[in-house]
Parts: sequence; structure tokens; C-alpha cells
Amino acid sequence: MISNVDISNSMSIKLSEVFKELPEMPKFEEGIRRAPKREFTLSKRETEIALKNALRYIPEEWHEELAPEFLDELLHYGRIYGYRFRPEGRINGKAIDEYKSKCTEGKAFQVMIDNNLDFEVALYPYELVTYGETGQVCQNWMQYRLIKAYLEELTDEQTLVVASGHPLGLFKSTPNSPRVIITNALMVGMFDDQEHWIKATAMGVANYGQMTAGGWMYIGPQGIVHGTYNTLLNAGRMKLGIEHDLAGYLFVSSGLGGMSGAQGKSIEIAKGAGIIAEVDYSRIKTRLDQGWVDIVTDDAEDAFNKAREYQDKKEAIAIAYHGNIVDLLEYAVKNNIHIDLLSDQTSCHAPYDGGYCPQGLTFEERTEMLGNDKEKFEKLVDKSLVHHFELIRELVDRGTYFFDYGNSFMKAVFDAGAKDIAKNGIDESEGFIFPSYVEDIMGPMLFDYGYGPFRWVCLSGKHEDLIKTDKAAMDCIDPDRRFQDRDNWVWIRDAEKNQLVVGTQARILYQDALGRMKIALKFNEMVRNGEIGPVMMGRDHHDTGGTDSPFRETANIKDGSNIMADMATHCFAGNAARGMSLVALHNGGGVGIGKSINGGFGMVLDGSERVDEILKIAMPWDAMVGVARRSWARNENSISTSMEYNKEFKDTDHITIPFLVDEDYIKELVDKKYNK
Repeated sequence: MISNVDISNSMSIKLSEVFKELPEMPKFEEGIRRAPKREFTLSKRETEIALKNALRYIPEEWHEELAPEFLDELLHYGRIYGYRFRPEGRINGKAIDEYKSKCTEGKAFQVMIDNNLDFEVALYPYELVTYGETGQVCQNWMQYRLIKAYLEELTDEQTLVVASGHPLGLFKSTPNSPRVIITNALMVGMFDDQEHWIKATAMGVANYGQMTAGGWMYIGPQGIVHGTYNTLLNAGRMKLGIEHDLAGYLFVSSGLGGMSGAQGKSIEIAKGAGIIAEVDYSRIKTRLDQGWVDIVTDDAEDAFNKAREYQDKKEAIAIAYHGNIVDLLEYAVKNNIHIDLLSDQTSCHAPYDGGYCPQGLTFEERTEMLGNDKEKFEKLVDKSLVHHFELIRELVDRGTYFFDYGNSFMKAVFDAGAKDIAKNGIDESEGFIFPSYVEDIMGPMLFDYGYGPFRWVCLSGKHEDLIKTDKAAMDCIDPDRRFQDRDNWVWIRDAEKNQLVVGTQARILYQDALGRMKIALKFNEMVRNGEIGPVMMGRDHHDTGGTDSPFRETANIKDGSNIMADMATHCFAGNAARGMSLVALHNGGGVGIGKSINGGFGMVLDGSERVDEILKIAMPWDAMVGVARRSWARNENSISTSMEYNKEFKDTDHITIPFLVDEDYIKELVDKKYNK
């Protein structure tokens, strides 16, 4: 029989090498946000399995002490986090040279992981949750320690495989292969739902990656600042007739957390007036300290009066309303206040896990009820969501433009019992009565052209490197080509002034396929010439080609393929085949388990000519796979973009483009058959 001694002797990377003896429990700092107790549905047998699964990381001599500790964690928190193995104090993304590894990529990934867990960045840093209520770097601190240990040993001829946070191991590959391949929560279809995921995470076999959390590419809320800024500007162009900015107009929304914290800053950059509701005062304080909101009030009348004052002056202001969005909208309806643009950025992909606070509860009461009376909490969430929807519908009837910002708000309302939010009043198959921001705005005006949020991190940690990359990126953009390029040229021009950095020295910028390649090659040249240190390049899931999500990223796909995940999978596989440094495939990013598949990448720019060659083939692919799929769905702007691409790259690439039909003829033909 195989013994634990035999097993230990067969491994050189293990916790007993990281720790020569069992570490003491670290001290937890007061005032750091903690995750609420997670739903616990395990049977006695499943609890035993969960405990055994956690002890798989632990040398036998520590089992007797840690088994009761892990069981207490599981029963008290709904998860086994392995707090004992967390490094004490603040974790943050340090300069790349402060990390150990046998290759540059191994150091770079450690920068990114630690940035995801920074107190200033992470939602619940002690529970490894970066953002979105449940998006984790990995499941527990044993995995964190082992991943770090593996990355320290990683060479440029090996690949580290990570499955839902678990480091499966190092495997031989080539210098042109990915250094890390990550998957998160890829559940088999029959079990791909919230109920099974809750059970799987509690048992320690699934991790909700949210892509940039579990794909180690989060750069703080700056990313969503840019996405929201683009969305607001283009919503203004479509619905309000603006040309350049939102001066004089009012935007109302909710959420100032990890992803939603961008809203105040975004409306200010767009030069409008904004009121953002938030129940958690700690999130408001964070944004106030950052300068991302200007004032705070808990009085709805005061909030709207102050916004009107700035609208009249055509000056920008971001107002944090400390209270529930439903109360704020109730006031607007009762007092006939006109709202130009309305949205929501609460974490409605997880409304029953704390992502949505029902009307009538304070944040503290929400947290207590979530842990002690989940059934009652869920009923209150449903009631609040339905009323929230009714208020929005009334405001829309009065001239407000409401859009779902991809947080599954409309799906949550439908699930809460308001079937009339569905276009057909029966199910979600034909979509909802209000548009997704992608359906109306981002899809046709950005994604169909290939524009999306690529990002970079200056791994040196030097702010001067970031300033240099900002200047280089701006020089690569022709602001007179399209309004999309103008918007992004202005964005990068003003990035320093707007003080967008939270955590690592990072930037986000929307560009199309060729724009991204041009900028990436320029940065790699700068690294090669010693002008800047190494750079990590990546992107969000909120992009043209990486994500299949019928309620968000692919909401403007109308050929029936919106329920297919071929694009995201091919994006992931294609990036791996072309040699991106890190490739990741996740279930559920942004909208919840079973509602999305997204493929992402990270690319370390080390200045080498090898990286140049990878960038030339991988960067266009990563965006154009999405343009090609959108073109095949008969999206007009994607068709024209694909035609241009075929012409420009006729010697190397070729996209299949659909023939169009006479819509009236098809309708008439089908009508005749159905009316027989």
C-alpha cells in the first residue's frame, strides 16, 4: 500500500517545503471587509469529502491539528479557506524584481496574483475574493502558497496547469508555449447551475474565476471606469444627441464596489452629473478617499438638488447616495424628476449571495440575515427586485433611457418572478424588454469593429514607466480615424490627470485588433531598448472575441448562436496555440454560473524578438475571432470590418463572410407557409 511518506518523497514542491513547521494563525487586521457566510448545503458524506479534499494539501503529521480547524471553517464560513496559510499583513503586487523565478513570466504572474489580493483592490482579501462577490484568485490559501512555489520553479520550457485554483503541476513544453494554462468552474452541462456550483465550491473542487480574478489579470476598478465611460458616451450619442460629452445630463445607477466603483469616476470624465446609490458605506469611503466621488449624502432630495445645480452649470459631479437604489428611484418617481440615463451595477449575478441588498435593510442587516435566515433574505430580494423593475419601467415611460450593464439585473428580475420583463412574457429566449448595454451600445458601436478593453501592467512598479507607455499608446492612435479612436485618444491623454491607478501601475485602453498589435509591439520595443521594464498585457472578458454570454457580451448576436460557447473556447485554444504567456477559460464570468464562458490571456512583454512574433499572430487573432463570429451573425459593422481585414491580410488570413438575404422576401415566404 502507498504511504504518505512515499507520496511526500515523490514531490519536491509541497507545503512542507514552504513551511518547515506548521505556521501560526496570522493576525487579521480590523476594518478589512470580510466575505459573508456562504450557503452551506453539504450532506454529512459530502462534508467528509470536503474535509478530505482540503487535507490533500496537508502533510499527515499536521492532519490532527488542522482537520478540526478546517471543519470549523467549513461549518462557520461555508468554505475551507485555510486561513492559517495566509501571509500575515497586506499582500500587494510588488516590483517584478522582488520575486523569485527561473523565468520572467513566473515573476510576472506573481505580481498579478498579489495585486488581485491587495487590500486596496480586493473585495474580500482574506477570502481570496477579488471582485464580484465570489470571484476568487483560487479557492484557499494552500493553493495560493503552492501556486507561488510552482511559479518560483517555473522555467521557460515548462507549463503550469491550474484547474479551478488547484495547481495540477508543471509539465514540459517549449519556450513558445504558454507558461500557465488556467481553467475555472468548467462544469459538465447537466450540472452547470448555481445549485451544483455552490456544492462544488464548498467541497473544494470548483472556483469562480470571474476571469480577471481567477485569471490573475485584475487591475482594480480602472478597467470598468473605461468601459462605463465608453458606454455612457455612446448612450449619449444614440439617445441624447450629444457629440463629445454629457455636460448638463443626469446619470443614475447603483453600486460603488469592486466593479461598480467606476461609475462615479466615469460620469465625471464624461463631464456629466451622476448619483450612485450604495448601501455599504465602506465602499463609499473608498471612492471618496480616491477622489472617485465628490460628495456623500443619505438624503434623496439633497442628492437630486445637488445634481440639478451642476447640470444647470454644465459641470461634472459624482454624488454617492448612501442608501438603497430602490428608495432613490421611488423619490424620483414620486417627485417627477427626469433621469436621462439609468442603469444598475449591483452584483446581480449573485443576488442571493449578497450581491443585491433588498429595500428596507441596511447593509449590516443584510449581512446578518444572509448568514442567519437565508430563506427570508431571498424572499426580500425577490420583492425588492420586482419593485425596482416597476420603478424603472415607470421612469422609462417618462423618457428615461435604461440599460442593463451586464450584471444580470434583468435575469435576476425575471427569476424573482417578474415574467413581464421578458419580451415574450414567458421565458428569456427572446431577451428582455430593456436592452443590454451590449445589445444597444457596445456591441454595434465597439465590439463589432473589434474595439475592446486590452490592458497592461508596468511590472517594474515604476510610475514613470506607466507615463511612458501612456505617451507611446497615444502616439499609436489616429484620433481622426473614427470617433472610437478619438474617445480613446482623449482617454489616454487624460489618464494621468484622472488618477485611475489602484494597485499596480496599470492602464486600460479600448482599441481594435490592429491597434492592439501596434501598441503591444511598440511596448515590447521599448522594453528591448531599456526605456521601460517588462510589461504584462491582457484584457477583460468584456471584449469583442473572448466571451460567449447571451445576457452581456454576445447580447447583439441574433442568429441563434448566442447560446453557443464556440467562440470563447476557440479564442482560448487559439491563444494557447499561438504562444500567449497565460491562457484561461472560465465559466460564468460577470453574469453567473451557466450564463457565460470566457477565454482570456496574459502576455509578458520581455523585449525579445520571440515575443514580437507571438504578438503579430496572437493579438489580431484574439480580437478578430470575435469580429468574424459577429460578422457570421450578420452584424453589419462586423461584416464591413471583416471585408477590410480580408483585403488587408489577403496573403495570410481569410474570414468567411455571410451572404445577405431580402428580409421582406423571407418573411413573406415563411408567412405563406405558416398561414396555410
